[in-house]
Amino acid sequence: MIYRRRTAQKRHQIGPEHRIQRDIMCVLRLHRCSVMRANAGTIKTESGSYFKGMENGTPDLIGYRWQDKQIFFIEVKTDKGVISPAQMAYHQDLMHHSAIHGIARSVNDAMKIISDSIIGYGYPDTDKKHEWKLTKRGYVRGKLVA
Repeated sequence: MIYRRRTAQKRHQIGPEHRIQRDIMCVLRLHRCSVMRANAGTIKTESGSYFKGMENGTPDLIGYRWQDKQIFFIEVKTDKGVISPAQMAYHQDLMHHSAIHGIARSVNDAMKIISDSIIGYGYPDTDKKHEWKLTKRGYVRGKLVA
């Protein structure tokens, strides 16, 4: 039998958005919701092949409330996170179907979206508190409007 020497594996650093996602999932599960993380886009596997996940623009978390079986979608962003045009297109589709969804920049935002059944929380066309600008990277939340 041939033994290979094990090399030290690289530890993947958890980014701030992933940390917020994990915290939101833990809290929502405690508040009687089933939540799963949706991987969107194309991912390269260890073998070198490609795996196609959900379509681009799909929100990060998808779940439902146990009490009334209402489905919800949550896009997780950091405070300086940018919304891509594909995410805006998905938001427009969810608005058309009146689905509970929104952008959560914290656990409190996610709880507000779910508990109050808010449709489109934090998106540019529904958020009148901030100025939004379309840049090359996507929609960027600007300063507060009085």
